[in-house]
Amino acid sequence: MNYTLHQLQVFLKITQNKSITKAAMELHLTQPAVSIQLKNFQEQFDVPLTEVIGRKLYVTDFGKEIAIAAEKILNEVHAINYRTMAFKGRLSGRLKISVVSTGKYVIPYFLTDFLKQNEGVELSLDVTNKTKVLKNLEKNEVDFSLVSVLPETIQIEKVELMPNALFLVANIDQKIESGIQDKKIIETLPIIYREQGSGTRYVIEKFIENNQLTVQKKMVLTGNEAVKQAVLAGLGCSIMPLIGIKNELNNGDLQIIPVKGLPIQSNWNLIWLKGKKFSPVANAYLKFIQEEKTRIIEEKFNWIKQ
Repeated sequence: MNYTLHQLQVFLKITQNKSITKAAMELHLTQPAVSIQLKNFQEQFDVPLTEVIGRKLYVTDFGKEIAIAAEKILNEVHAINYRTMAFKGRLSGRLKISVVSTGKYVIPYFLTDFLKQNEGVELSLDVTNKTKVLKNLEKNEVDFSLVSVLPETIQIEKVELMPNALFLVANIDQKIESGIQDKKIIETLPIIYREQGSGTRYVIEKFIENNQLTVQKKMVLTGNEAVKQAVLAGLGCSIMPLIGIKNELNNGDLQIIPVKGLPIQSNWNLIWLKGKKFSPVANAYLKFIQEEKTRIIEEKFNWIKQ
């Protein structure tokens, strides 16, 4: 046996995602590079670790056992690194954050300075939809979550970060009469939805339900970027967070349709389980957020007030 830590890391990501493509994206590697690492790792075992059926990758029972062992080994390696840095008097450890997909436009600005100040901190950032974010939080698999819709069934504590406003958006070719439109205009437009489990979709559906609107659901797409690209292409309109369309508005590729009752207003919140016992890293990050959030918002998001 002559496998490397890198091979263990790659194999673990493949088993977690059950996909070479997704593993490559998370590891910031090319798909061929991940495939080669899997091949080299497999060559050291006489028993198959994975199998492909109908172009779908499955992890064998033996592969699952190896993945468990790989995770334990990698955790021990991380622990050694953290102890070394702690011995040198540096903050070290892993900071685990789960973020709803639109939150990817927000969270980097609340991480950059903290990570620069604490080079011994390793970030684990999972960007997904609201349902999975809350599942990660409820299972205590993360330190913090970033959401714009607060959970109703989980006891949490929170720090409110900044406003989140959702507007009706169309591409620049969509012809709209001037002035503020009645809410009924939404019934006349093909609306593009986010997937089930998305916080944005939840907010939109509540708005439509509360205003008793009948909407043409043009299509359902996964992720804010996919929705944005569809709107840019003229496939329909959508109600989208302002935070994710800044560049397209500035470039004149998208337009906001002013509608009575819009924007839908909410707030970005950093949340954690009530009573959670923080690691030194998580505790330091919470203190950083409480002390620096106002400065970060003023420096990086002052355009939202305009």
